[in-house]
Amino acid sequence: MDRLTRVGVTCGVLASLICLFAGIWILYFVGFEATKDNAVSTGIGLYFIGKACFVGPMLVITALRTVKHRD
Repeated sequence: MDRLTRVGVTCGVLASLICLFAGIWILYFVGFEATKDNAVSTGIGLYFIGKACFVGPMLVITALRTVKHRD
């Protein structure tokens, strides 16, 4: 694994963890309350958790695929 691939994988893992922790942090302080003001904040928290499942792994997959195409 070369340097560029290692940076790509590291950034993918960090992006996934940051999005996951941001979503959990938002939901921790807002909760799943059904009030009008908290509905948007709950949606944003769930969005960040969902984003963590897609953004990080896609960065890792892209970084690992570039190695195959360079060889």
